[in-house]
Amino acid sequence: MHPLQCVLQVQRSLGWGPLASVSWLSLRMCRAHSSLSSTTCPSPERQEDGARKDFSSRLAAGPTFRHFLKSASAPQEKLSSEVEDPPPYLTMDELLGRQRKVYLETYGCQMNVNDTEIAWSILQKSGYLRTSNLQEADVILLVTCSIREKAEQTIWNRLHQLKALKTRRPRSRVPLRIGILGCMAERLKEEILNREKMVDVLAGPDAYRDLPRLLAVAESGQQAANVLLSLDETYADVMPVQTNPSATSAFVSIMRGCDNMCSYCIVPFTRGRERSRPVASILEEVKKLSEQGLKEVTLLGQNVNSFRDNSEVQFNNAVSTNLSRGFTTNYKAKQGGLRFAHLLDQVSRVDPEMRIRFTSPHPKDFPDEVLQLIHERDNICKQIHLPAQSGSSRVLEAMRRGYSREAYVELVHHIRESIPGVSLSSDFIAGFCGETEEDHVQTVSLLREVQYNMGFLFAYSMRQLSKRSATDLCGRNDGNLKVIFPDAEMEDVNNPGLRVRAQPGDYVLVKITSASSQTLRGHVLCRTTLKDSSENC
Repeated sequence: MHPLQCVLQVQRSLGWGPLASVSWLSLRMCRAHSSLSSTTCPSPERQEDGARKDFSSRLAAGPTFRHFLKSASAPQEKLSSEVEDPPPYLTMDELLGRQRKVYLETYGCQMNVNDTEIAWSILQKSGYLRTSNLQEADVILLVTCSIREKAEQTIWNRLHQLKALKTRRPRSRVPLRIGILGCMAERLKEEILNREKMVDVLAGPDAYRDLPRLLAVAESGQQAANVLLSLDETYADVMPVQTNPSATSAFVSIMRGCDNMCSYCIVPFTRGRERSRPVASILEEVKKLSEQGLKEVTLLGQNVNSFRDNSEVQFNNAVSTNLSRGFTTNYKAKQGGLRFAHLLDQVSRVDPEMRIRFTSPHPKDFPDEVLQLIHERDNICKQIHLPAQSGSSRVLEAMRRGYSREAYVELVHHIRESIPGVSLSSDFIAGFCGETEEDHVQTVSLLREVQYNMGFLFAYSMRQLSKRSATDLCGRNDGNLKVIFPDAEMEDVNNPGLRVRAQPGDYVLVKITSASSQTLRGHVLCRTTLKDSSENC
């Protein structure tokens, strides 16, 4: 067999997994969603017997059934000053940082910058110190991004560099601990722990409060992970610690997660469902930033202008959500709560000399009251990020964006009429699944028609849980790697002259034509059997 050919068993499935090399494929008919709860798993790193036995004995002694009943009781709103009891297998002293030094690296979007500040605020209260010197760090935490394949590859490369640092660590110092935080931890879960044994801690975007416990567990020589997503975690009571004391601007997270479920986007799977902070906690943070002399705040959220504070019962009425004209949602219409216009109004009143921005919005959530407020308030920047993603209505429908090109263009005209002199920016994806040359031409024409002040253009990145073309098939080879190939007629080796199309369960010979760290691609040669293919190898 040619070295760039492989035999696979065909599958028709919307889900596919990470790929790295070529071998045989076996059938899988469902999306593989691995899950990893707040547990610990063995690490090969050797620790002193005394510490390990002590930890094991305390772990065996608890938690009890009563502990789980207590954890399952209705959650009570807690003050930030309250101290939780330690887990049954850890002492309060073990949860403390004991002056260990933490080095934080941030990758990706503004939300990750804010997440870094939240994680550091939590660790600082537990007695950790921060260092900007990698060589003197006792704990290295990478706050990661998963939006595109390149972002994850950057982290894999960085881990290889840190592996050498961990290996050379003098025995006279405490062992170096390395943690992966954020979206990549949430998306890949145990794959990171299995692939890189030198990773000690894994924490998803909703698990930063658990960092002291995870690091305490790691000190015993265990790998520790918590990638549970939450329906209500907003870190509303955690005041982020600014990483740059001389900064004049800051990010303020107002909501987390996203419910839009655009077909290309990983965010709902890595950051969970949409939920918003209480308005009162946001205003408190903005006021403190104003008192510190900051001159600009940016309100952050994956879908920032869909903000909806349901914490006040009196505002949970049956008032329907106002969407931009001609726009729809992929979810059932939500009702009640304090909306983005109310929050923007209140934030802009805190300090008339503090500029207010917000990102990243969705075009569907620009009702007239938001546009009017931006126009009226001098300290709300006259700049709107309006992600279009494509200029083709056909591609927009495949992306599940909830609008057509015509509706988007009408919104642009309405915004410019409502806010004279407004600055517009946008995001675009080129090469989306099934996109044709005509679709691309329409996107270019939209760029020329709108004449944005700034644009962010990206080549589509084929990923797990993102959408592939409906005309493609995929299967797994002998090494359990996924291969994608076009659905086309081919010869059946057992019936010369017969032209067939691959069906689920068939073994087919595929010639590999391209590969990335996540995907193998090729074109089908023939339908075969395991016996025939092995004899021809």
